[in-house]
Amino acid sequence: MYDLIIIGGGPIGLNCGIEAEKNNLKYLILEKGMLVNSLFNYPQNMTFFSTSDKLEIGNIPFISQNNKPTRAEALEYYRRAAASWNLNINLYEEVKSVEKNDSIFEINSNKRKYLTKNIILATGFYDFPYLLNIPGERLSKVTHYYKEPHPYYNMDIAIIGSANSAVDVALETYRKGAKSVSLIIRENKIGSNVKYWVKPDIENRIKDGSIIAYYKSNVIEIFEESIIIKTGNKTFSIPNDFVIAMTGYKPNYSLIKMLGIKLKNDKYNTPVYDESTMETNKKNIYIAGVVCGGLKTNKWFIENSRVHAEIIIKNLNKKVKLESI
Repeated sequence: MYDLIIIGGGPIGLNCGIEAEKNNLKYLILEKGMLVNSLFNYPQNMTFFSTSDKLEIGNIPFISQNNKPTRAEALEYYRRAAASWNLNINLYEEVKSVEKNDSIFEINSNKRKYLTKNIILATGFYDFPYLLNIPGERLSKVTHYYKEPHPYYNMDIAIIGSANSAVDVALETYRKGAKSVSLIIRENKIGSNVKYWVKPDIENRIKDGSIIAYYKSNVIEIFEESIIIKTGNKTFSIPNDFVIAMTGYKPNYSLIKMLGIKLKNDKYNTPVYDESTMETNKKNIYIAGVVCGGLKTNKWFIENSRVHAEIIIKNLNKKVKLESI
């Protein structure tokens, strides 16, 4: 019997574990992939927007060689944080079902069964990309994750999207020798939230023809050696070796539904929770981290959601004291 099971082993899930450790709670973190699985899937050369101190958890200093830390430094840091606190975490263990009997939750994973009094959902959103839902999307040449430019040297590539991730991929693959780089953009311009120091660069590369932009366009079918693009009433084909779909990501709504967490009637499908406690509409089920924003994935980050762990554990301790009276 656990006091608390935390679903998700990202930075916020780890921070929840640290707070549970501090308060002598019997807890377990379940992570379906590797430690900080989402961060591992970031591009290899990625640099965080935040300074390293804003990413710290558990009072462990995050020392970076640069003003803003890299993906590799973050992976090293969170490994060190997990080891320093000797966190109780099971990796590569996915939650398959959750049932409640009286006041106890029964969690079944792909490996075993657990009983717990409380649950924290801290799964983030990076594991579930928006799919194109078009013919050919399941071809091996299509990916929703970008790691590095080397595989695309001397290849014809198409990048779907116009936000920061798509722009970064376009510029890096172009500069590392891709034969041709095409940006497929639904809107009539580059995204307004693209980093201000990058936006002039991509706009100039489009202007001089180094990168081809297809505005107000969609990919409607993917073949082994080409893609079909629709712009207005015009449909045409261009040569293509790889498609990198930077279409964004969303929370694990099937797990949210399984837990019985309600969603607000808004355009972001925001989970329902009490901001003062982080408890959802389901008693003793809490939510933490970027998943709290639903489809609004730019609302919560590591730096502004670290506090969720403290809020939740404080509420749990308050409940325990009331029950003991």
